[in-house]
Amino acid sequence: MRVAAVVLTVGGHLAYLVYLPSGGFLALRWPRSMALHVPVVIWGVAVVVFGLPCPLTELEQRARARAGMDRLPESGFIDRYVDGVFYPADRTCAAQALAFSAAAVSWVMFAWKRQRGARSS
Repeated sequence: MRVAAVVLTVGGHLAYLVYLPSGGFLALRWPRSMALHVPVVIWGVAVVVFGLPCPLTELEQRARARAGMDRLPESGFIDRYVDGVFYPADRTCAAQALAFSAAAVSWVMFAWKRQRGARSS
């Protein structure tokens, strides 16, 4: 059961990392979901720009300790599971820029769609 908490936390973290660049595009279909996407992106920016601690990383650290597993490296979740797996190890900044750019593009598309819809009403 304790290992399951680690697995669920890792899964949640990966889901967050997928949702950050793609959630705005989902909002084109389900507009109400933008209410969740905005804070997700804001939190992601805060973690990257201001170095805020990620609560999911802390949760995983606690779950790993309870399960008797080694701690994540000091660099955290990204270096353990993502860096060098989903993109080259020395390209974290580029991957972050692409993710935030995708979110920005989706927000522009969302605003354009809403504005176009308002004009046709």
